[in-house]
Amino acid sequence: QVQLVESGGGLVQPGGSLRLACAASGRASSINYMGWYRQAQGKQRESVALITNGGNTNYADSVKGRFTISWDNAKNTVYLQMNSLKPEDTAAYFCNAFAHMMTYWGKGTLVTVTS
Repeated sequence: QVQLVESGGGLVQPGGSLRLACAASGRASSINYMGWYRQAQGKQRESVALITNGGNTNYADSVKGRFTISWDNAKNTVYLQMNSLKPEDTAAYFCNAFAHMMTYWGKGTLVTVTS
């Protein structure tokens, strides 16, 4: 089992920055990749960024150049640095991990971008 806890969400003005964190516990050493997803109100959940345990990354086109995903193996924590935030980035952000042929999810953290 892997447990995921997100933190770092909040209210920010357009153009601002936030850093989300996802702390993994349990059998975290078995995680193959982790990612961030988001779900805006009334919309489907979408992938934002992924990172493998080898450090390979992938981003949604909508966040390329603005968001950066990173993985601190020592802390079993994945971060999502979000810069130049836009109102359309407003959503609940969820952490995801794939380990032992299973997918795990955190409960999410809310990001609101508004003036």
